[in-house]
Amino acid sequence: MPLIALRVRPRLLACAAVLLSLSAPALAQRVVEGDLQQQMSPTEFKAAGLDKLSAGELATLNRWLQGKVEAATTQAVAAAREEGRQEVIKKNRGFFDFGSNEPIESSLQGEFRSFGQGRRYVLQNGQEWEQIDATHYTGSRKEAPKVSMRPGVMGAWYMKVDGVNVQPKVRRTK
Repeated sequence: MPLIALRVRPRLLACAAVLLSLSAPALAQRVVEGDLQQQMSPTEFKAAGLDKLSAGELATLNRWLQGKVEAATTQAVAAAREEGRQEVIKKNRGFFDFGSNEPIESSLQGEFRSFGQGRRYVLQNGQEWEQIDATHYTGSRKEAPKVSMRPGVMGAWYMKVDGVNVQPKVRRTK
């Protein structure tokens, strides 16, 4: 996925959540606007037995229903916001530190030969990382070894390749 898509999708999700939060209360009010008698056909209203209620009882039922719709709408908006936030965090792991100390586990694509400053590493999960320190290693070649990217302090990330004792500092590029 292109880098720009990673930036646009979270913004799109955030915009959708904001629009939903602004429009949902209006939609909820429109759904329960007026009373049940206006929302239902006369046949539905009579079949539900609502024609037997007094005007006061019907008004109480309308207020209760409106409160339920508003509460459900508020809950749906909060869930959409949280889902959007989680999507942003998931997509950006490795670009920013969101307080997660969980490593990113994958395998390298192709053959691993060595470490070297400026060298790029492509993972099976599609992420690309670049070594940003001068850590050097030349050893045995490994075909698609397992790798983990572990967060350090101050937003630093370190790359651990199975069977290699050296862990260079890296940054995510894609």
